[in-house]
Amino acid sequence: MTQLRKPAVAGLFYPSNPKKLKDEVLQFLNTSIPHTNPQKIFGIVSPHAGYVYSGSTAAYGFNTLRDKNIETVIIISPSHKEYFPGVSIYNGDGYETPLGVIPVNREMADKLVDGRGNIFRGIEGHRDEHAIEVQLPFLQCVLDDFSIVPIVMGDQGLVFVEALANKLSEVVNDRTLLLASSDLSHYYSATEADQKDSVIEKDINDFNYEQLSNDLANRSCEACGAGPILTIMKTAELNKTNKSLVLNRTHSGNVSGDYEQVVGYLSAVFYGE
Repeated sequence: MTQLRKPAVAGLFYPSNPKKLKDEVLQFLNTSIPHTNPQKIFGIVSPHAGYVYSGSTAAYGFNTLRDKNIETVIIISPSHKEYFPGVSIYNGDGYETPLGVIPVNREMADKLVDGRGNIFRGIEGHRDEHAIEVQLPFLQCVLDDFSIVPIVMGDQGLVFVEALANKLSEVVNDRTLLLASSDLSHYYSATEADQKDSVIEKDINDFNYEQLSNDLANRSCEACGAGPILTIMKTAELNKTNKSLVLNRTHSGNVSGDYEQVVGYLSAVFYGE
């Protein structure tokens, strides 16, 4: 591999030492056991904060992937540090973590490019973005041999959500997983955060794409990865998959003890019959 995306937040969001990292991830996985484990998983929603805050919540979703025949994980992320129009699919060969290198499925990535500039291969959004990176060690601990398609949405408008969903619906199969990287509300009191985050929880449990889109638009709820979540729901809808379940929801105050300004986290699974 010639072009690798090196870790940007190892030692910050998660341990940089490989043994400590693997031990920490396995500890989360061993204690966050989902009450439901569907067989035909289409996608998951996973938080992307530092592991001390959201690792336990994330583990619920990743536990559903154990013993599944998943060959490619398409990770859809917001862009926290740079704005750009459209959707950027990493144009390199792999992403590296302290646990090793994960190759990019370049063939699938090329198929997602739309030729109109909405979805393109590039480095935009990938340089320092943590929202893809923090998902990777969990995937490395639950899957044996897999590739990724790392996608960053520079603009999460519905035009790009629907453009990406339409392309994804053409390439996904029963060996593909979609992963939306997203936290929920930011810096409200725990009470207000719970009110807002429960709206997203209900809309996901109801598998109601239109309602979630409306609730986000009128600010009844918030998610920094709203576009990725909506993209998975729209893609699932296009592929006649319409079952979803929130596995766990919490917030940073449960760890920090600060209930005045919290960040919400949610783990969810989308699945078929």
